[in-house]
Amino acid sequence: MRRRAGRGAGRGAGRDAAVVAGVVLLLAGCSSGPSLETQGQVTAPPGDSRHLVVGSAGFTESDLLAQMYSLLLNKAGYGAEILSVANRELYEPALESGQIDVVPEYAATFADWLNAKKNGADAKPVGSPDLDATMRALRGLATPRGLTVLDPGRAVDQNAFAVTASFAGQHRLKTLSDLGKSGLKVRLAAGDECVQRPYCEPGLKKVYGIDITSVDPKGVGTTQAKKAVQSGQDQMVLTTSTDATLDNFGLVLLKDDKKLQNADYIVPVVNRSRAGSEGVANALGRLNSVLTTADLASMNEQVDSWRRLPQDVARTYLEEKGLL
Repeated sequence: MRRRAGRGAGRGAGRDAAVVAGVVLLLAGCSSGPSLETQGQVTAPPGDSRHLVVGSAGFTESDLLAQMYSLLLNKAGYGAEILSVANRELYEPALESGQIDVVPEYAATFADWLNAKKNGADAKPVGSPDLDATMRALRGLATPRGLTVLDPGRAVDQNAFAVTASFAGQHRLKTLSDLGKSGLKVRLAAGDECVQRPYCEPGLKKVYGIDITSVDPKGVGTTQAKKAVQSGQDQMVLTTSTDATLDNFGLVLLKDDKKLQNADYIVPVVNRSRAGSEGVANALGRLNSVLTTADLASMNEQVDSWRRLPQDVARTYLEEKGLL
């Protein structure tokens, strides 16, 4: 349902073949990280390597976050370089083994991914709308692998639902609860898996009482899906909370006021033995006090719509916030 639903694949543009080949060679020898039999690697004092590799998952938002992490680490006296690896199946083992030291992640999605890795693909999800519960589950899964999950900030990128501004105004809709109470029939533009996912059609019906008549399988936040709502063919579209193109289609988000969606707050995850120090945590933690979901959406737009480079957008943002 989400662009991260493939657990690491995503919004990213195509990769240059030579770059991909180099990354594959670099990561080919990755181990799966410290096993439970080698607890010394996990319980050793946090490391403070002065040269760190920041991983990006290869899509716009991840590139932006990696650039900001790198700039903040450089500001704090660390040497930092960025490695783009567009597949969590590759970059997560590299993070465990120390070939990558820091990555931006999404709390609930990463918790569920690690849980599936440990307990199998059919394991009951541990991510939830409760951020505290999600973080406890995530840290419990990450720590035995030699990973430290730093504190989340305010920015969250999760599933969201949008309608046209005119539709919202006509029916006085600000929240998903408002839509449920309205009794309006809704054709939902989304991915075809929406009919089964508890956070999509079933959840909208059960939690909000929204009368979903059908799911129009046009994808998550695609141009086709947004145009279907814009034209009135559909009444609502599944997108994400950092979608910066909604204004272009005359769309507005309805607030998830009953917290149906999982707590996919952005969190830095570090290799404890190389980047688990207080210095790294403090450097990256400076972003938590300023970065909002709206800020992230704006930066995504600058890269995707205005064709600005992620490194330029990231630097300008940090400078404007007084962090550089």
